[in-house]
Amino acid sequence: MNWSDRRLIELFGIDYPIVQAPMAGFVSPAMVVAVSEAGGLGSIAAAMATPESLRTELQVVRQGTGRSFNVNFFTHRQPEPDAAREQRWQQRLAPYYREFGLAADAGAGPVRLDPFDAALCDVLLEFKPKVASFHFGLPEAGLVKRLKDQRIAIVSSATTAAEARWLEAEGVDAVIAQGAEAGGHRGMFLVDDIARQAGTMALVPQVVDAVKVPVIAAGGIGDGRGIAAALALGAAGVQMGTAFLLTPEARTPPLHRAALKQANDGSTTLTNLFTGRPARAIVNRYIEEVGPMSADAPQFPLAAAASGPLRAASEAKGSSDFVPLWSGQAPSLAREMPAGDLIAALTRETEAALRRARG
Repeated sequence: MNWSDRRLIELFGIDYPIVQAPMAGFVSPAMVVAVSEAGGLGSIAAAMATPESLRTELQVVRQGTGRSFNVNFFTHRQPEPDAAREQRWQQRLAPYYREFGLAADAGAGPVRLDPFDAALCDVLLEFKPKVASFHFGLPEAGLVKRLKDQRIAIVSSATTAAEARWLEAEGVDAVIAQGAEAGGHRGMFLVDDIARQAGTMALVPQVVDAVKVPVIAAGGIGDGRGIAAALALGAAGVQMGTAFLLTPEARTPPLHRAALKQANDGSTTLTNLFTGRPARAIVNRYIEEVGPMSADAPQFPLAAAASGPLRAASEAKGSSDFVPLWSGQAPSLAREMPAGDLIAALTRETEAALRRARG
């Protein structure tokens, strides 16, 4: 296929401008290798990584492929604990703790989710991947410079044209335009009102008009028709996550896989109950009864302390009632096929959709 906009292909050194989204907890090294070997951009999800675990994962991926890949990190600011808010949250969840026979303080432990820092940067520079991407903005300028000095392409997510302009001014090489349809956490960092977040079809052309760097469309894209639509809106490529959750390489647990197979276009919502930050997930009992959004939920990532024991107890009973079932708005488009075969299918479908559009 002859891609008319080759900026991402050349920037990333890939065959097709299809980025496998970095979904923390779900992406395996095998998925990254399969996607990259098939000509897309595989992405290591390092948001929850320590320097040691990151080094191990990078070693495995590097042994599996000589092709380009991406490594993704969170760049959130660590919140200050709020004892009053924590107490309100524990009281709100107390009935569920009693239902599962959990100790009242089972979710009182600390939550460690470190943003990208010098130690992680040191490990990344040992391996020099082609791309480093970030969620919730960018790390401090000195760390960005260290990566750019080694010719590592820098990418980050924007949920508004203003965020995209900010990222371009800070030196990113490409912007991910994350529409409201996307699964998982919102990448917003200059705004926090999820009710005003634009959908992918509305957001992408406005971001394309706002910046000169290539734009990667993300959110609700599940097949070649969606890719073709994003390209028509001016995107240079796409990022897809939910589409890969049913692949054999995905670490998606059985309960989550079952929920995805039963989900449809009206199954998801944005919720802050699991981590404290808005993220799109399939609605379950927890979301229905408590949320989906609660002002009492501690700030990201502290809310995970209280929701963690409920998740574990629910899973132990074979139930997804309290499990974060992350998904975008097109779960029915996810396919049970190897990740490499999915990349091949997506390119064929895109070519067919573009051919139909040309008449």
